[in-house]
Amino acid sequence: MPIYRERLWPAPWVFIATALVIPASLLVFLPISTIAGIICAIVLYGAIVVTLLLTTPTIEITAELFSAGRARLPRTAVASAEAFEGAAATAERGTHLDARAWLLLRGWIPGVVRVELDDPSDPTPYWLVSSRQPRKLAATLGTATAPGSVKN
Repeated sequence: MPIYRERLWPAPWVFIATALVIPASLLVFLPISTIAGIICAIVLYGAIVVTLLLTTPTIEITAELFSAGRARLPRTAVASAEAFEGAAATAERGTHLDARAWLLLRGWIPGVVRVELDDPSDPTPYWLVSSRQPRKLAATLGTATAPGSVKN
């Protein structure tokens, strides 16, 4: 039974931005056939929407396991969790990022949680996971967020 569960659904602006495939496909196919252009535009946009919805990852915490997308981590391997928002989250995704880190990032979600690992045999130093509720996710993982780490 999940203690915490969050789906990283695409933001509304993602669907609006991907709707630009409609005029683009019409521009290409209307000179060939009006019907083909309209059908192609509908099918392409529908495929994009279905792909976005089907590939939406889930973050889930149970008593024994932390899951982020398809990856699973025993909670005993979690050393600490720290929430970041605003400029601090941007820095974590950019200049402070370790190339060995495991990432589950979605550009339309502003907050991230850095989950430090306590497994000497794992070459991955930490997981960086997008979250709309980074403070709640970090707290649910059983560790307190360090003072001053969350910046709005």
